[in-house]
Amino acid sequence: MSSRLSAICFNTAMPAGLARFWSGVLGWEPAAGPDDGIAVLPPDGAGYRIRFLPGAVPKTAQSRAHFDLTSVSPEGQRRTVARALELGASHIDVGQLPEEGHVVLADPDGNEFCVIPAGNAFLAGTGAVGALACDGTQEVGYFWSEALRWPLVWDQDQETAIQSPTGGTKITWGGPPVAPKSGTNRIHLELALDAGADFAAETDRLLALGASHASGEETHGRAFMFDPDGNEFTLKHLG
Repeated sequence: MSSRLSAICFNTAMPAGLARFWSGVLGWEPAAGPDDGIAVLPPDGAGYRIRFLPGAVPKTAQSRAHFDLTSVSPEGQRRTVARALELGASHIDVGQLPEEGHVVLADPDGNEFCVIPAGNAFLAGTGAVGALACDGTQEVGYFWSEALRWPLVWDQDQETAIQSPTGGTKITWGGPPVAPKSGTNRIHLELALDAGADFAAETDRLLALGASHASGEETHGRAFMFDPDGNEFTLKHLG
């Protein structure tokens, strides 16, 4: 049995405040359960938790990953932007062109995200969080496809994207040029392995695919690892 994506995690100095912001922007509810910590979850139970973990990671460069939020209509895009601004977001310039149509914002902790205009065929049917868009190589896209056992839904010009066989949020990598990594990423993936599964075997599988240990040993059923591009991720055992 392989691990599954259980959460997209933000390291932040303001976990509760950032959870309130994203809950308000997405219309998601606080997640229930002692292991969730401060988290929000889609109200229908589908999709992935967004967890907010205490950790002051200084903002020194543009993040390697950001959310692309979808819109069902032009008015829907305007409402999402207005709601985000009311909750504490701000407009930012990352070099986007006016004709591109998406609106680039930063959440109250400075994390970039985009509100995509209606009619984007690539993100159709993905839900409110259409994609976790990442700066990364083709190799890392292949790694995550194998690690999660998700099929590639895009593989062209060294750009890659994967999506769960059940649908939902896509994870994309933009290919070269990939900016150098600057410190610890603010956003990382959390994988979970169900009770009864072999934690050591799953760790070995991820290492064989190209991951590496971020620290020497697992701690209390949790491994801290790097993907082939040096991005942090965690593997936790639910047993």
